[in-house]
Amino acid sequence: MAARFKVNRKGIGQMLRMPGMQAEMLRRAEVIKGVAIGMSPVDPHSPHPGHYKESWETDSTARGGRRRDRAVGYVRNTSYYARWVEYGTEKVPAHHVLLRAAQVGGRNQ
Repeated sequence: MAARFKVNRKGIGQMLRMPGMQAEMLRRAEVIKGVAIGMSPVDPHSPHPGHYKESWETDSTARGGRRRDRAVGYVRNTSYYARWVEYGTEKVPAHHVLLRAAQVGGRNQ
């Protein structure tokens, strides 16, 4: 006799938002943040050397994702020039720090 399974969508939604899931997403974000800090470039000639490296932060919420129906973790850099470090400019090559950190940090979980 074959086993039967009935999906309880409400239960799956509750599972995706539970505090343990949110804590796990924050833990994973912290791992990626640690890798990003290690990869962050430091310009010793800038007025504030190391500012970019010190500006990484993490956060998590139980209402994230496209539909706001699941726990998510966020990793971001709050320095005003983080976009230019990540994607580059006409004169400065892209470093892709967050992209590479997510790729490497995702494997180290």
